[in-house]
Amino acid sequence: MSTRPPILVLVVGLAFVLLIAALLIGSLAQPEFPAYALTAPHPRVAGDTLLGAVTYTLDASSTEQWRRFDFGRGAVVDSGGWDLAFRRFHLIAAPGGGILDLGPAPFDSVRELPASGYLPNTTGPDTTNPGVGKWYGYSMLTHLLTSKRHVYGVRTADGRYAKLELLAYYCKDVGTACITFRYAYQGNGTPRVGPQSHAPSPSP
Repeated sequence: MSTRPPILVLVVGLAFVLLIAALLIGSLAQPEFPAYALTAPHPRVAGDTLLGAVTYTLDASSTEQWRRFDFGRGAVVDSGGWDLAFRRFHLIAAPGGGILDLGPAPFDSVRELPASGYLPNTTGPDTTNPGVGKWYGYSMLTHLLTSKRHVYGVRTADGRYAKLELLAYYCKDVGTACITFRYAYQGNGTPRVGPQSHAPSPSP
């Protein structure tokens, strides 16, 4: 009578060994962080204009402190009004504002935002915003978070609009929880967040 293990057991055992090896290699490998640098905060008033697209990188590595960002001043702020706040991989809107997931649309293709559907923050064990939710994917091989590259609409507490795309969770300056995003902000209160398309002039 043969004492060799069944083929299925061997296959499952080999798959398990390969999985463990992949996890070990991923945990020991040094990740290549994106070449983003922290943006120096120089607040400036945007006014009633369309601003963007702007790429911004901030340090959200604190586990306790929210980093607040104000579209109207185009910077991380420590006082006054704000529109978004970041902490680790969490993102929330200011009270009275909301966020809407527009899906994996190309950033430049979103020219006008919906007037409704923006979700407020929810409270519980941790404050979150269901409009942005889990904006990242997690790799078991590299143990890194990568953006799903969705575009989000933001309606601010004072009724203005912005479109937002989260680009990365890492940078060379900070490492983990260094958020890079790009946005376009409409300061005049309309939901138009992209340049107007001009129809070609009719032929004479």
